[in-house]
Amino acid sequence: MNTKKYFAFTLVLLLLLTFVSEAQTKRVLVLTDIEADPDDSQSLIRFLTYSNQWNVEGLIATTSIHQKTRVAPETIHAILAAYKKVWPNLIKHEKGYPTYQELSLKVKKGLPVYGMEGVGKGHDSEGSEWIINVLEKNDSRPVWICVWGGTNCLAQALWKIKETKTGQQAQNIYKKIRIYSISDQDDSGPWIRQTFPGLFFVCSPGYTYGQATWLGLSYPFPGSNKEVVSNEWLAKNIQQGHGPLGAAYPDVAYGMEGDTPSFLSLIANGLNDPEHPNYGGWGGRYEFYTPELSHAPDAFARPNWPVTQQETRPFWANAEDSVFSQADKKGYKSIQVTIWRWREEIQNDFAARMAWTTKSYKEANHPPVPVLATPDHFTVKSGQQFHLNASGTHDPDGDSMSYRWFQYPEAGTYKGLVSFAPYSTNLYDLPVTAPVVTSAQTIHFILKVTDKGTPALTRYKRVIVTVVPN
Repeated sequence: MNTKKYFAFTLVLLLLLTFVSEAQTKRVLVLTDIEADPDDSQSLIRFLTYSNQWNVEGLIATTSIHQKTRVAPETIHAILAAYKKVWPNLIKHEKGYPTYQELSLKVKKGLPVYGMEGVGKGHDSEGSEWIINVLEKNDSRPVWICVWGGTNCLAQALWKIKETKTGQQAQNIYKKIRIYSISDQDDSGPWIRQTFPGLFFVCSPGYTYGQATWLGLSYPFPGSNKEVVSNEWLAKNIQQGHGPLGAAYPDVAYGMEGDTPSFLSLIANGLNDPEHPNYGGWGGRYEFYTPELSHAPDAFARPNWPVTQQETRPFWANAEDSVFSQADKKGYKSIQVTIWRWREEIQNDFAARMAWTTKSYKEANHPPVPVLATPDHFTVKSGQQFHLNASGTHDPDGDSMSYRWFQYPEAGTYKGLVSFAPYSTNLYDLPVTAPVVTSAQTIHFILKVTDKGTPALTRYKRVIVTVVPN
């Protein structure tokens, strides 16, 4: 191969690799009622430490039921200024972190009005126009819209698309949209679900926050690890001695990072599969149904709560997991379990990334890399023995690793428990005997690999086995 052909081949290969990488990268846009509660600032700081995994399409300041007449883009800019200072260190650990300049251009604001008061003719804003521009890009990838406050800025964009586009043009845009809303924090969320019944929508419905999945990240539920969400843990692992971004992380007022679950499911950890909320992951597990309206009062109830009517269509709503807690050796089942079962791993991962803002590569820990020696989807017959194998798994820091295989019954169609032999802990190669079934059933097996670095980091692989009758 002569020199010209070699360079041409290399250029094509690099372009191809870039195209593949971009095609796999998720497009993410955030709506935040930042300043209504310190937790939005907390969530934004965590979000930025993972921003190399996504194409960040927008950071839009909005209102909510807690902040009806104010938007605060200046707070987003202040946090980005702290991120700018640590960016040179973050890129020593992983590539792809967007620059301050890139992100600052994507900070926009909605109207400083509440809910549906900001939807309809004459209510366009730079935020709603930016959302339309993002959705109109010649890019077929989904846009994951993480809603941390009210949705009226998004509702206005959808209203305008409906009013100004042909039916087919609008449908082409709608099919890109993926919404994960942290409950309903204004009355435009229910309006979106009713008016656009085909939209992909994840939300904890209901009259109060007390029935929300996202509480599982930080609230002290029995059986959950309370230490890793304590003020002491946050001070030691996030705020103090972790540079300007850690120093910008505010103290907890009502609850730590209530909005973070909206993007936890987008983190590439081998467990998460955001296109399938029923599979479960760091952002919780949800099922597709039409939920009943509940008015159960609790400490979070408000007399003017936005949800007052029965839902009119199915969407991805609360689901329960069962888990055995190592903290008190008891079993628990709830919607919040779907998040708090992963809490220690979630928090350790954040602590490691905060360490990246100040430490060299050699001084910090990096997650292990699980590798499957078997396919991640395959079919077996009833009673057939098969193996789950993770040989080839490695750690970039050379750390020792622990292995654990377990079944995730709620994620599959087979609800019985599969017996492992001899046991699922510390085996990278696990023999399994398929259960006897009378119809085709799916079983989800999760490989959990944890290194022995500080903090200990975990990554996963999911294997979906379809069992068919003999």
